[in-house]
Amino acid sequence: MLDPARLLLLRELADRGTMTAAAAALGRTSSAVSQQLAVLEREAGVPLLERDGRRVRLTPEGVRLVAHARIVLGALETAERDLRAAADTPRGPVGLACFSTFAAVHVVPALVAARERFPELRVSLLELEPPEALAALRARRCDVAVRYTYDLVPEPGLSADEFTVHPLAAEPVLLALPAGRDLRDTVDLRDLADTPWTVGSREDGSAALVRAACAQAGFAPRIAHEVDDYHLALRMVANGLGVALLPQLAADAHAPAAADIALRPVRGPELTRRIHALTLPAPTARPSVDALLALLRPPAP
Repeated sequence: MLDPARLLLLRELADRGTMTAAAAALGRTSSAVSQQLAVLEREAGVPLLERDGRRVRLTPEGVRLVAHARIVLGALETAERDLRAAADTPRGPVGLACFSTFAAVHVVPALVAARERFPELRVSLLELEPPEALAALRARRCDVAVRYTYDLVPEPGLSADEFTVHPLAAEPVLLALPAGRDLRDTVDLRDLADTPWTVGSREDGSAALVRAACAQAGFAPRIAHEVDDYHLALRMVANGLGVALLPQLAADAHAPAAADIALRPVRGPELTRRIHALTLPAPTARPSVDALLALLRPPAP
């Protein structure tokens, strides 16, 4: 079989006219090009070049082979371009583990956009809280895990060797109170020292945040209820059964239930929840994961 690399040498000789020019264009020496063309002649079984004074020129068989070489090399170049384009196209399955409030407000629109922009990309959603999402990523049950952290709550550091962290958003954490209560623009937590609180059941979640915020205000909160369902927690707040700290996303995701409550910032240090996506480090580019991460980032306000 004829070697495409030697066909390239023959094509360059035909296009540039001299062995020296062909060698210079390919970054080789004239003697190296001459040797390879001699090998090509032996492969072809017919003379391809003949002497013309101090130069060489193509024989009729050489001219015919150059025409075939253009077709073969053109097809190979087209194949390379096609493969490069395919490698850059987001495609295939991608697993996303994410908690429900971010999923409701941002992941659902991202999935719709992915379906429209990248028809070959298939994103599967696993609704998981951050610890479970992290475990799923470690076990390679997903490709992207979305988690949150609270500024006031110490968080175990993540090894940069194990995960790549992609910041997605930061949102305020607000105090949720019954709407009929006489309220100011901001609320001093010290005024709620005797008020019952509704928190989540996870000690590393909103319960830890409430304890840390109240400790800064100089008291220990009276935790009356542990509820993980934001809709239920909002209904309890609306009916005067306690107050709660609520991320802005939770209010956005449960707008009907939030109709009878008031959301106010807390006086003092701003309470913030930061949202990140985590991936496992990859030695090569992953267009599918990069496309999903871009879709997950909320638009700038």
